[in-house]
Amino acid sequence: MANLRGVTTRRMFGAIGLYQGEHFFAIIDDGRLYFITNETTRLRYEQAGAKPFQYAPGKFLRTYYDVPVDVLEDDTMLCEWAREAVSVQQQKGNDRKTKSRATRSGGSRGSDGKRRRRS
Repeated sequence: MANLRGVTTRRMFGAIGLYQGEHFFAIIDDGRLYFITNETTRLRYEQAGAKPFQYAPGKFLRTYYDVPVDVLEDDTMLCEWAREAVSVQQQKGNDRKTKSRATRSGGSRGSDGKRRRRS
């Protein structure tokens, strides 16, 4: 993934986390690389036979899936999948910020700019 700029690593719970800037997008554990997925991207991983990240016996983190071998062996494809994973994580971060702002302001506003009350 040399073509993916700004990637750093951090040790975490016996594994390694990969970050691009502040975005945690991958896990390396037990010699396997896992990318974060969402509802849209996960299907491609499942169709390729990828498995979710297992952090303990019978315990899975179903947002991270192992990267298929054919992708690992093709640097161009690997970078594409990595960029997609970073994008997924960026979107999750944006979604959290939007929810946080709505919570801090006491709810969302309607098209008239007035605050909507929670029911």
